[in-house]
Amino acid sequence: MYSVSVEKLSNEFKLKNELPEISLEGRIIKNSAVNRPALQLAGFFDYFESDAVQVIGKVEHAYLERLEPVFREQVLRELFSYRFPCFIVCGGLEIFPEILVFSEEFNVPVFSTEAPEPDFIENATRWLKNELAQRVTVHGVLVDIYGVGVLIIGDSGIGKSETALELIKRGHRLVADDAVEIKKLSYDNLQGTCPELIKHFIEIRGIGVIDVKELFGVGSVKQVKNIELVIKLEMWENGKIYSRIGLNEEYHDIMGVKIPSNTIPVRPGRNTAVICEVAAMNLRQRLVGYSAEEILNERLKAMSENNDDGGAE
Repeated sequence: MYSVSVEKLSNEFKLKNELPEISLEGRIIKNSAVNRPALQLAGFFDYFESDAVQVIGKVEHAYLERLEPVFREQVLRELFSYRFPCFIVCGGLEIFPEILVFSEEFNVPVFSTEAPEPDFIENATRWLKNELAQRVTVHGVLVDIYGVGVLIIGDSGIGKSETALELIKRGHRLVADDAVEIKKLSYDNLQGTCPELIKHFIEIRGIGVIDVKELFGVGSVKQVKNIELVIKLEMWENGKIYSRIGLNEEYHDIMGVKIPSNTIPVRPGRNTAVICEVAAMNLRQRLVGYSAEEILNERLKAMSENNDDGGAE
């Protein structure tokens, strides 16, 4: 499980620390949710996500304002007793004195921001999901081909980097070579990037390391890209049956997400870069509802049925 510090959240969104005397050192966030304590302010604490950042806006503020002082004090005391990572008041609203009193009592940082609550929650949730996402590093190359994020994998020395170099020369963009850091942003969304140390570099056997950005320009690289297709390069094996029509779809599992996949056999005379381009274009066609394999299959079925009818006559 990954975590992010409360201080980093504060710096990212330029939050005002209302109680700087409360130390932020060692305070971490592990839950990507940003919670609005609505029912909790009414005294209902079942299923309360106490490990999440707590945020209030106009609605919660107006509700607290109308409460009897005794009940407001009671619910706020119980709320802060859960010692969540931090409490944020949005929209530049006035902070109730009870909030500051109980935040000190239970040692919970309190911040404020001028940002409206819906905007802050949306942006903070997206940022936290990225920071706390499950991740893995894969040996391969990630390239943006016609807008499709293509992860090229295969044994060492199979030609992944050389294929990527040819794709870059053909106008496509490199995201990462050799090591691809992959984050799982949602149940079906994987995002790939490159470790800072080797960003924009490609290793070509016989030449060494080259800087793609310096050689081909800033338009030849990209910082991050969602992974939509996996291409596995493997040495051609005589006798092995490879897909020729493509009706049987392949998938590659990464952290429980099944990504469409193609296995490309490599041998002299095959232009793997062009094949990767065609695979990316073919995926785009499938996404808009066109499948060449299915159309060919329908034609074969129709021809077979016509032949059967002719034979019956």
